[in-house]
Amino acid sequence: MIDSHTLLTSTILTRPEELDQLVEYLSTQPLFGVDTESNSLFAYREQVCLVQFSTPEADILVDPLALADLSPLSRLFANPAQEKVFHAAEYDLLCLKRDFGFEFANLFDTMVAASVLGREALGLATLLQQEFGVTLDKQNQRADWGLRPLPPRQLDYARLDTHYLLPLRQRLRDELEQRGLLPLAQEDFQRLCAIEWGSHNPEDDNPAAVCWRIHGSTLLEPQQAAVLLELCRYRERAAHMVNRPLFKIIGDSTLLSIAQECPRSHEALRQVAGMTPFQVKRHGSGLLEAVQRGRRAEPIYPPRSTRPSDAYLRRLEALKTWRKEAAAQMGVKSDVVLPRNLLYALAEKNPQDRDCLAEALQDVPWRLEHFGSQILKILKVKHGN
Repeated sequence: MIDSHTLLTSTILTRPEELDQLVEYLSTQPLFGVDTESNSLFAYREQVCLVQFSTPEADILVDPLALADLSPLSRLFANPAQEKVFHAAEYDLLCLKRDFGFEFANLFDTMVAASVLGREALGLATLLQQEFGVTLDKQNQRADWGLRPLPPRQLDYARLDTHYLLPLRQRLRDELEQRGLLPLAQEDFQRLCAIEWGSHNPEDDNPAAVCWRIHGSTLLEPQQAAVLLELCRYRERAAHMVNRPLFKIIGDSTLLSIAQECPRSHEALRQVAGMTPFQVKRHGSGLLEAVQRGRRAEPIYPPRSTRPSDAYLRRLEALKTWRKEAAAQMGVKSDVVLPRNLLYALAEKNPQDRDCLAEALQDVPWRLEHFGSQILKILKVKHGN
């Protein structure tokens, strides 16, 4: 079995046998820290480029770009007898599930724990400064993690992102226990484990959906909107060809300006706010062709959304008001009292008795016990139907 000294002194694990040895070592640990680094700012489709682990003895880096198979890690992540400690776990979990199909059990999220405790600043750097007087250098946070070889400064940054997670977890867990809030935090940890990449709809990323998410798009004339859609389609193809994020091809505000002005020549395109000489040179012809396609296309209109009923809106407002007041009494943010998705689900389902409410809140038993009667009172007495 590989020892912690060997793991600690390894720059980055890149071979299958090293991964197997890491899994054997981590299997002996009751808990370990985890983090990931992705290349979302540098690729058309992001991917996990680094996975970091920390134990009380070692900080270990794993290179998914060099390893064809990370499945040996799956039994660690899914093992309910081992606690996995993250900070701001949601994004990491989604990426790990998307890229490798991992499942998770027994998780502790230091950001969620700090939120439940009513901390105002939830960033890892701030928490470490407050708890341990440690200052993290975050200048590599937005670095390109797809680079190989990774420079030493990025490797050091990655190690430090998990190095203090276990002592931070202990501090926060102790405080949660002392204040009787650990069960509340744990039900949010469990909800995180259940988050699914499959719930993300790929259709939300198609050019038509992206078009209407651009700020100001719904104010365009219908023919201008058709032009914007063609511009989005062009940008999508261009980003895919060079494996770059959409915003690094052309920004949303620039696309909107092109759709508003509908330039007919390279000279007119140069005058559009936000266009750079490089963009005109590289994409000018493609953009002008997209403008012409949009001018010839059928006008398009923003998708219509069904207006919720007045009764639903009254229930939602009453629940929001109660949640804000309860959060103020607890000294926490509103989402700690009742997560947003549950707030909207309750307003929609309008449970009228304890059994129906228990079904709606089956994943959050602490909240059902502590807030159930108040929620029922709001829904039944004030805003039943």
